[in-house]
Amino acid sequence: MIKNYLKKISFIFFLGVGFSAVAQEVPSPKSHFGFDIGDNYQLATYTQTEAYFKKLAESSKRVKLVDIGKTEEGRSQYMLIVSSPENIQKLDRYKEISQQLAHAEITKEQAKALSQEGKAIVWIDGGLHATETVGTHQLIQTAYEFSSKSDPETLRILDHVIILFTHANPDGQELVSNWYMRQKDQTKRTLSGLPRLYEKYAGHDNNRDFFMLNLKETQNIGRQLFVEWIPQIMYNHHQAGPAGTVVAGPPYRDPFNYVFDATLLTSLDAVGAAMHTRMNVEGKPGYTQRGGSVFSTWYNGGLRTTTYFHNMIGLLTEIVGSPTPSEIPLVPSRLLPNSDSPNPVTPRKWYFKNSIDYSVSLNYAVLNYAQRYRDELLFNIYQMGKNSIERGKQDTWSFSPKKIDAINNAAKKATGTVPTGDFEYGQRPAMSNQYFDTVMKAPANRDARGYIISADQADFNSAIKFLNALIRTGIVVQKATADFTVAGKKYPAGSYVVKTDQAFRPHVLDMFEPQDHPNDFKYEGGAPIPPYDAAGWTLAYLMNVKFDRILDNFEGPFERNPYGKLLSPEYKPVSASGYVLSAAQNDSYTTVNDLLKQKVEVYRAAENGDFYVSSAGKSILEKANVKLKAASLPKDKIKISSARIGLWDTYGGSMASGWMRFIMEQYHYNATVIYPQDIDAGNLKSRYDIIIFVGGAIPSLQAGGFGGRNASPAADEIPAEFRNRLGRITTDKSIPQLKKFLSEGGNILTIGSSTNLAYHLGLPVRNAMVEIVNSQEKRLPNEKYYVPGSVLNVEVDTKSPSTWGMEKEADVYFDNSPVFKLTGDAIATGKIIPLMWFESATPLRSGWAWGQAYLQDGVTAFEANVGKGKLFAFGPEIAFRAQTHGTFKLIFNQLYK
Repeated sequence: MIKNYLKKISFIFFLGVGFSAVAQEVPSPKSHFGFDIGDNYQLATYTQTEAYFKKLAESSKRVKLVDIGKTEEGRSQYMLIVSSPENIQKLDRYKEISQQLAHAEITKEQAKALSQEGKAIVWIDGGLHATETVGTHQLIQTAYEFSSKSDPETLRILDHVIILFTHANPDGQELVSNWYMRQKDQTKRTLSGLPRLYEKYAGHDNNRDFFMLNLKETQNIGRQLFVEWIPQIMYNHHQAGPAGTVVAGPPYRDPFNYVFDATLLTSLDAVGAAMHTRMNVEGKPGYTQRGGSVFSTWYNGGLRTTTYFHNMIGLLTEIVGSPTPSEIPLVPSRLLPNSDSPNPVTPRKWYFKNSIDYSVSLNYAVLNYAQRYRDELLFNIYQMGKNSIERGKQDTWSFSPKKIDAINNAAKKATGTVPTGDFEYGQRPAMSNQYFDTVMKAPANRDARGYIISADQADFNSAIKFLNALIRTGIVVQKATADFTVAGKKYPAGSYVVKTDQAFRPHVLDMFEPQDHPNDFKYEGGAPIPPYDAAGWTLAYLMNVKFDRILDNFEGPFERNPYGKLLSPEYKPVSASGYVLSAAQNDSYTTVNDLLKQKVEVYRAAENGDFYVSSAGKSILEKANVKLKAASLPKDKIKISSARIGLWDTYGGSMASGWMRFIMEQYHYNATVIYPQDIDAGNLKSRYDIIIFVGGAIPSLQAGGFGGRNASPAADEIPAEFRNRLGRITTDKSIPQLKKFLSEGGNILTIGSSTNLAYHLGLPVRNAMVEIVNSQEKRLPNEKYYVPGSVLNVEVDTKSPSTWGMEKEADVYFDNSPVFKLTGDAIATGKIIPLMWFESATPLRSGWAWGQAYLQDGVTAFEANVGKGKLFAFGPEIAFRAQTHGTFKLIFNQLYK
């Protein structure tokens, strides 16, 4: 017994020496960067960070470095996989287990066995929003600690957890850190005043791209999250916490999305409690949750939020802190403890190191929870997936605010009243269950068993792009290998099917079905509480994908597409002397742009805008992968050429302009980015045929000043190479030049708030969303009218060349967007041509529209002749985050001469 005891002691000593040696071999951040992570006034660049990650992988057997893809600027985006050396040797097996459990296509007994065998997979990222510098630097510090430390807690975590430390935005870190560190005088270092977006196209909106996955960085991340690893927990670090707190974290405020499994919400409570408790135990005050912050779980599309629709426990913290020392301000309302903030922080000086320490502790809290409840986490993601599969296989009725209203209305119709209030002491509700049954057992109110996307729709290429967005997020898609019939309707071979009997059913529903955001008010009669981001975003609507919603089980000659394998349109070659490309197909415009660049003649039919090209363009057409038909040139045709396009941007970068630039590049338009100084310099018609102003460019007429949200820095505060970007659109300098441009035959396309230009031009339009108060027009207050980001339906004038390729009705993304009323004889005289308007008093398709009846008959888009040129005004966000493929043609049609 003593001999065995001595052997055990020797083994432990040897193990400790081994780990100690590992710790000594792993380079500390200070040895590499020249400073400790968290030192005041010090930031690491991505170039330095990449080199350090490689050193960690070379020096520690706990680390595997994985290049997950290139960024938009061409850098390698890295993920550090950290676990025990034994686990690192079996990563393929643990990844396979994680996939099997998440997909839930195995038996419960198999899932139980795999839950015992597998390791918890936890994702921790940093740097998504590059000016939020705590995120990147806590990632460096935490990766170092788990690569080197040998304390019992760290070793337990390494034994039971595989950690995916992922850099979310390499390009942004390089830009921001270099910008901050450029000043030799440390006290002058600042994170403000960046000359451009910290993600090439999207800037801050890179955290709104995770159901669309347009960007290279989000595609890289999405593949690891939704196809490769499917972690049970993912943790997304952000800044900054609400004033008077240190950090906001889980659990989050209502509303949550009704498609989630209940286990997901209670899991958020559990992990949030572990994080919150650790802060309190370690004497780190200032954690707030639920109503203590604005963050909810309603929205899809964020790095943290999209994971909810895949049964993952998505964590977000927002923490204060900067390399420049700051203050926790005095906010008296935050000082009194409550259930949201039981351990308030008092005003104090705050240092970067404080934020790093908090973040590392929070990481440990999450990882310690994962190692303690490893088997539960693994089994629970299986069970949530299995629940989704079972719901998709049978008749299921989901609750929503509209259905609750329908139950109440059924009772009111029958009895004249609706019981309200709480029922105490076991008292039974007065409402009969029959009213529940009339809504929640009505066959027509069932959830869909699946969706069929027919191959014979006008813009099948955009439908393929929609399906690829689903596939990138791990959704199972099936293809019809032959013609088939469902519910009496025939579909051609090549059509696609997305069934709801799959583990990620919540995401499927969320992409096809309308969101029904509840009426959310602080109190009855009060102003609405703004949603965290959008209220509605149904992607199938925004992309104008035609699908049939199937309520009963159906089968057919369907071939399952492998997880993560992207689709491509397949068209049979067409040989002819001439070809037609439909104006209804977005990719037709890409092909036309390629043809025009090669000097091939292209015509448009005056009747519907379809494109015609001779066999001279055959080689380009064969590579285009678009739907073609043989055709001869129509008699009534218009020859087109490429327009010279100017795209407004501003110092620091406009996200809306960045997304428009992304769209221009994707569809092969050549657009020149221009700044206010370029406009003020005049002579615009000699350089451009059309100028695009996205939202945020043109100031309101009442403001009489500058467009854009932020004031430009002083010229002497920034490098000379960026000074030409300074300035804003002004009423005294810029607007006269735009008027001259129009008078000389130039065209201007305005979107969102930049439709303000119509008022500067004195056009016969006015704001429709007003009321008369004391004989004066005033904007409708939010208590009466409020439409945060949602999908609304509009009528379209399809006869105008501006709307060629559009249908009579369109779904548009609307975010309290401009709506117009035409004055006087604007239409009769031809001064204004309405392009889109609200025909209905109930145009809401997805989201939240309080007081939507006010919208009826309001004009949402028009064109106006101004001098020899034209102004195009589109109130809705027709290019929103490059998601709104259904309205891209409203941009494209204006970009030819």
